Amino acid sequence: MPLLYFVNVTIHVLAALFWLGGMFFLAVVGAPALRAVEPPALRQQLFQELGVRFRTAGWWAIGILVVTGVINLHYRHWLQWNGLLDNPSFWRTAQGHSLAIKLGCVTAMIVVSFVHDFITGPAAGRARPGSPEAAALRRRAALLARLNAIFGLILVIAAVRLARGA
Repeated sequence: MPLLYFVNVTIHVLAALFWLGGMFFLAVVGAPALRAVEPPALRQQLFQELGVRFRTAGWWAIGILVVTGVINLHYRHWLQWNGLLDNPSFWRTAQGHSLAIKLGCVTAMIVVSFVHDFITGPAAGRARPGSPEAAALRRRAALLARLNAIFGLILVIAAVRLARGA
């Protein structure tokens, strides 16, 4: 494989580490620490600030992942519709299963991230701090974040299997 392929894969892995690592950091460290902050208005402001900053960086990472992912598929000769992608026997192989799972998780994560980042999260930030509405929106945002983390773990497993030829 050419050097540019390895550079592209490296950038892809680093963007994935940033995106997934950021989500896990916020879930395991950031959110629990912020739950102890009083008063509720300050807690909500800090959640909002962290969310907006990570949203911007996270969507850059998503863009990089999509572009480098397509390039990776090109280098592996998997972007050929006539021959590989339209071949049902490919999708029955271990590589085909892994690729399908990875692409499905990527799609699901982008949709869930969009809902979390542009609908639920901003609504939680606009709700009156400490109100039942704010609490319900925070729970919904947390549920979406957990769902994305699960998709992320499945995606990593599929990516490792794909890279290892299984």
